[in-house]
Amino acid sequence: MKVGFLHSLIRKDEKLLLAEFDKMSGVEVMMLDDRKLIFDLEKLHFDVDVIVERCINHSRALHALKLFQTAGVPCVNSYDVALVCGDKLLTSDALQKNGVPQPDVRVAFTEDSALEAIEDMGYPVVMKPAVGSWGRLLSKINDRDAAESILEHKTILGSYHHSIFYIQKYVEKKGRDIRSFVVGDRCIAAIYRTSPHWITNTARGGVATKCEVTGEIYELSVHAARAVGGGVVAIDIFETAEGLQVNEVNYTMEYKNSIETTGVNIPKHIAEYVVRAGRGKV
Repeated sequence: MKVGFLHSLIRKDEKLLLAEFDKMSGVEVMMLDDRKLIFDLEKLHFDVDVIVERCINHSRALHALKLFQTAGVPCVNSYDVALVCGDKLLTSDALQKNGVPQPDVRVAFTEDSALEAIEDMGYPVVMKPAVGSWGRLLSKINDRDAAESILEHKTILGSYHHSIFYIQKYVEKKGRDIRSFVVGDRCIAAIYRTSPHWITNTARGGVATKCEVTGEIYELSVHAARAVGGGVVAIDIFETAEGLQVNEVNYTMEYKNSIETTGVNIPKHIAEYVVRAGRGKV
């Protein structure tokens, strides 16, 4: 079994996953640095049985996965999953279509229509880039003055990240949210992410503690994973007065802070799933 390890930098997460592959008999890992790859569209052939994607750059990951799959190589995660999870609008659409509870969302394309949507939803709201991660470029908007200012700034900045107004109703999560980890059809672990700041991402200082995987968390996590196409994903969940709601789904999940916290060897589960995918057993 030859596993193509598609990567950028080798962080602690990648080292942990590589260590698990190294323990597996009959598994050979081929390192594929996305900074050095060259694809010849007339000769798309790769001497690997499966690809595991661990890129940092979403665009590189997305396009590389497309080309590997065109060549007939199964990928974890697939191009379709990366496409959906890499765009919050597409994720929200997939969750909506599949009946997965989520916070109220509006999408608009101009300052005026975005302001109208915000006023209709009621303050506070959270504005996010459609494509982005690690809690960056998020804005909590508490009143009309803030809305007008942020909308003007985003319009003037004008890049792809600022040209789509993705607006989510603010959820009072009392200082924490839940991140669950799904591999295939199983929710294998979950953590609480706690912070005095309204953004609880561990990349922004949130503290991870163990969260027991209740039946409700398990079912919602698996449901959300299936909605975006399955594979290996992390689900961000809010605890609300109306019950659990899915905030986001992440397709290149980080787990280094969650192994000791949960007592679950997350990279081992991922490695085993990748090998099964390479054998056509998922």
